[in-house]
Amino acid sequence: MSREQRRGPMGRGHGHGMGPGEKAKDFKGTIKKLVRYMSVYKIQMLFVLIFAVGGTIFNILGPKILGKATTEIFNGLVSRVSGTGGMDFEKIGRILLLTLGLYAVSAVFSFIQGYIMTGISQKTTYRFRKAISEKISRMPMSYFDKMTYGEVLSRVTNDVDTLGQSLNQSATQMITSVTQMVGVLIMMLSISPLMTLVALLMLPVSVAMISLIMAKSQKYFRGQQEFLGNVNGQVEEVYSGHNIIKAFNKEEETIESFEKTNQQLYDSAWKSQFLSGMMMPVMQFVGNLGYVGVAILGGYLAIKQAIEVGDIQSFTQYVRNFTQPIQQVAQVANMLQSTAAASERVFAFLEETEEDQTVPDPVSVDGLQGNVEFSHVHFGYHPEKTIIHDFSAKVKEGQKIAIVGPTGAGKTTMIKLLMRFYDVNSGAILIDGHDVKDFNRSELRMMFGMVLQDTWLFHGSIRDNIRYGKLDATEEEVIAAAKAARVHRFVQTLPGGYDMELNEEASNVSQGQKQLLTIARAILADPKILILDEATSSVDTRTEIQIQKAMDTLMKGRTSFVIAHRLSTIRDADLILVMKDGDIVEQGNHEELIRKGGFYAELYNSQFEKTA
Repeated sequence: MSREQRRGPMGRGHGHGMGPGEKAKDFKGTIKKLVRYMSVYKIQMLFVLIFAVGGTIFNILGPKILGKATTEIFNGLVSRVSGTGGMDFEKIGRILLLTLGLYAVSAVFSFIQGYIMTGISQKTTYRFRKAISEKISRMPMSYFDKMTYGEVLSRVTNDVDTLGQSLNQSATQMITSVTQMVGVLIMMLSISPLMTLVALLMLPVSVAMISLIMAKSQKYFRGQQEFLGNVNGQVEEVYSGHNIIKAFNKEEETIESFEKTNQQLYDSAWKSQFLSGMMMPVMQFVGNLGYVGVAILGGYLAIKQAIEVGDIQSFTQYVRNFTQPIQQVAQVANMLQSTAAASERVFAFLEETEEDQTVPDPVSVDGLQGNVEFSHVHFGYHPEKTIIHDFSAKVKEGQKIAIVGPTGAGKTTMIKLLMRFYDVNSGAILIDGHDVKDFNRSELRMMFGMVLQDTWLFHGSIRDNIRYGKLDATEEEVIAAAKAARVHRFVQTLPGGYDMELNEEASNVSQGQKQLLTIARAILADPKILILDEATSSVDTRTEIQIQKAMDTLMKGRTSFVIAHRLSTIRDADLILVMKDGDIVEQGNHEELIRKGGFYAELYNSQFEKTA
């Protein structure tokens, strides 16, 4: 595991995904891309619009009609008191049934538009995740060398989740809020333009006070998110390294450091939550002032018979229904910023340069034997810095090639070039006389089997892990590969045998057994060319001998490239490539290099002295 992976959330850049208040660099451009991406759902979006607007309109009509019932009740009471008549319960009943019907239709419309919009948002997130997953497999290794795992994973998890949730809420909310604002304003004006003016005068006061609160709280929300990430990072690091902390007696320092960060989180969270909690009381206070003004003016107009008594009740409901969508539009505007920021990061990833997966008239891998030739290879990770200068070597099928050198010498660079994780700057790498660039990448890599120092086993049965390189392998083939890798007897002792499930980290088997399972996987795949990164440094001597024997079985009859750490294990190699500071400084077999008395001889003798 790399240092970057171990660092946890504290060291992962954008690994947390979207934080409150984060904005897109190109809001309009990103929203346009998102609209184009969702254009395949334009028919469904049209229905969402129709049902959202319809549901809102039916909901808006309710208070006006309900006000008619209030007027009928008031007039009936007045008539009964004056002795001139009574209440028309039949008419009141018809009005109430009509109101109930309108609200029922509104609820059905809202349900339908919510159902359709949820489907659209989930299909969109599904397509994004699918596109990102497919994109990852087409990305060049150079991209992952400069990006942390947390940054890539956040595209699939945090960003797409943010996009899906905010899309589902913001789209329909914006439609219904705008429709409700316009519709309610029309209904208010139809009742009394003067009362509408009084109600609207409260809006600037409300907006000004909320803007002031938001301006104050925004920095605390950002601080809360930042310190929350720091707290999470510290918890993760302390949990993963608690043995080291105890060994060095750093418990008190760790607790003090956590307390400091936790206090910062408390301060920012308290202030942000307190200020955001003030919004509702402020809105209610301003709203109540508006209700008082409407009630006084409405009573005056009713006395003057400019409006009916029921209109006061309707208008009061409309005032409440008018301020609510204004708050919702403000929330949606903020939500759209998060949507755009998440979309921008996802689109940026999807638009990254890909490596070519296929070539015209590709060479078939059928019948190839595994002869490899490096012809005047020049390569550098950066164009201005070449690290391999004019390297040439011929490898015959079945030969064992060792790549040696100190840590950081660039041993894995040769492997990356061979498998076309990177392309040479000039020169060529040939397999059986064919340039590796003339193969489709996936077919080229089918020729290779890999056993790396960092074993990788996935969550699944032991059988499925061994079959990973040959999914159609029979049970007999799986067992034969396990026997060849000297792991069959061990598997039989496990509960469930080959059906035993490995956990997420495959920690329910030892490091040595994991390595033997990866060797069994490579044996079953039966590749023409092997790449072996000796991984015996973290196992005991007996397991090391088992792994070495299994690797010897695996290498028989196959061209093998071995990244060697213990030089005593590659004395029989047909060709040894000696690397230093990213360049190949010597090549030859063991005897030739020892006689030469150069860098290899120095490395070999230093290891021999350590073991002597």
